[in-house]
Amino acid sequence: MANRLAGATSPYLLQHQDNPVDWWPWSDAAFAEARRRDVPVLISVGYAACHWCHVMAHESFEDEQVARLVNDGFVAIKVDREERPDVDAVYMTATQAMTGQGGWPMTVFATPAGEPFFCGTYFPKANFTRLLDSVTTAWRDQRDAVVTQGSAVVEAIGGAQLIGGPTAPISAELLDTAADLLAKDHDGSYGGFGGAPKFPPHMNLQFLLRHHQRTGSAGDLEIVRHTAEQMARGGIYDQLAGGFARYAVDNTWTVPHFEKMLYDNALLLRVYTQLWRLTGDHFARRVADETAAFLLRDLGTPAGGLASALDADTDGTEGLTYAWTPAQLIEALGDEDGSWAADLFRVTTKGTFEHGSSVLVLARDIEAAVPELVERWHDVRSRLLTARNQRPQPARDDKVVASWNGLAVTALAEYAQLTGTDGTAAVELARVLADRHIVDGRLRRVSRDGVVGDPAGVLEDYGCVAEAFCAIHQLTGDGDWLTRAGALLDVALEHFPTGEGAFYDTADDAERLVTRPADPTDNATPSGLAALCAALVAYAALSGETRYREAADAALATVGPLIGGHPRFAGYSATVAEAVLAGPYEIAIATTDPAGDPLVAAAHRHAPPGTVVVAGEPDRPGVPLLADRPLLDGKPTAYVCRGFVCDRPVTAVEDLVARLSS
Repeated sequence: MANRLAGATSPYLLQHQDNPVDWWPWSDAAFAEARRRDVPVLISVGYAACHWCHVMAHESFEDEQVARLVNDGFVAIKVDREERPDVDAVYMTATQAMTGQGGWPMTVFATPAGEPFFCGTYFPKANFTRLLDSVTTAWRDQRDAVVTQGSAVVEAIGGAQLIGGPTAPISAELLDTAADLLAKDHDGSYGGFGGAPKFPPHMNLQFLLRHHQRTGSAGDLEIVRHTAEQMARGGIYDQLAGGFARYAVDNTWTVPHFEKMLYDNALLLRVYTQLWRLTGDHFARRVADETAAFLLRDLGTPAGGLASALDADTDGTEGLTYAWTPAQLIEALGDEDGSWAADLFRVTTKGTFEHGSSVLVLARDIEAAVPELVERWHDVRSRLLTARNQRPQPARDDKVVASWNGLAVTALAEYAQLTGTDGTAAVELARVLADRHIVDGRLRRVSRDGVVGDPAGVLEDYGCVAEAFCAIHQLTGDGDWLTRAGALLDVALEHFPTGEGAFYDTADDAERLVTRPADPTDNATPSGLAALCAALVAYAALSGETRYREAADAALATVGPLIGGHPRFAGYSATVAEAVLAGPYEIAIATTDPAGDPLVAAAHRHAPPGTVVVAGEPDRPGVPLLADRPLLDGKPTAYVCRGFVCDRPVTAVEDLVARLSS
């Protein structure tokens, strides 16, 4: 018989609807029930694509004996961390404070007031059973100590937030220091930063690309180029269908944790697109093309919007869809092509993964080969993908997350502008966010099957979606998108500030948790503060309204010490800071043919960091950058400004390029 999760919109919660555990969704009613029964609360946090969440579910939450212990001694609450990042943030901070590490599944024991007194992550069944007994005994026999512990944890995690601390205004020296620290952490052999497990450092790579543009640093560009190539040749990249997995378990990018997340691929699309823009590298362009195709093909949902993730597991086995043996290659391709593919993709009898299978990597520099070999490679990839598509496929978490779709909109709009390809998909995704996720002027976090969910948008949602609307304004020249962006930023500036330049992650009228999260550090996605600053800077440049820029400057100063001291955790803030240091430039191109005008293409190809570009007919309604910007002598005309101070307009492409290059 299904439990209370049967009516949930979250695919993760629905995975647990038939558990014998008497789960509750996160709600006031669940805590009220704990108070009524006078029992502690078990809060289990995870997400649909999480491998170890599945393992703990199979071992413990589907087990009748474990379920009896949970049901008898606790009120059990299941939380989708992607749907409720605010809840996840509060209890992840507690988990990290108590254990020194975090991850999912996250297992938290709390008082009926929600105060955590014991935290952990994955527990094997035997350990979890003993833990349930121990917590039950402590709650019965040592109640005062347990409650005191919970209160102390809440006080500690509230005081750990970087609010009211030291500030450091953005400067060239600060960003140079950040780039130097990243260079020291760079893995010169395999790219990336640090050791295993290795996550794609997309936000740090974006920062280094912008820092390279400003300083001309060849070292920055080489770090990005080397890391981007190593990742895309590794098993973390799907060599047949495109798209990046969440991380590699080793330091060589060979064996991934197979789940594919929307946010990673959106952020990496920007990296490879910008790398191609700056270098003309055909390898980077191919990966950008394939990543954009992956987003739309494999994550597009029938109701519009992009799904959150593809699962790490297939039929309960990690990597079942993706791994190959030499015999399987020969079966799919024949003896000659199978052996050739085994060499190209480093598939050996010993294997690089489990049970003698291998994850495909690109072991040869095939793109530089003669045309006949390149054609053979494309043919082999196509045939292997056809064979792979006959295998069982991973499940898909098809909920639409506002902030992650915002990241994808910005990436796809940027990709369309720079490559000259159709940007319709980016516009359609933005319309889903505008029409479905904005309810009574406020953002909602998730939707599924065309129906918006109840969870309120958090700061990262406002920042990422507003930045996306600014990107669509630039792509289309439609003033309505700028208006929408400004409305979201006004809500954020009214409901999220700390009063000291920074921002909370939840609104002042949102559900009250045991503490109000305010984390300025990047995690898998940009911090809410960094995302909001990106939108504020872009909107100020597009609208000419300086108060938004002033808000961004003040917020970036609060994370200045983080950028200068720990840049690996502040990559998106540093990326925005490079735009601030550059101006950013504001380019308006008065033209009757925005899509085909060489001035527009040149502006995008040669733009300094963070530049905003708008093209269209002069005085187009709702487009401030085109106001009072006529065509000179009837010719398309580029107006280049920096910090609202403008140079003489130009009509020749070479003059525009010279202006931007200087």
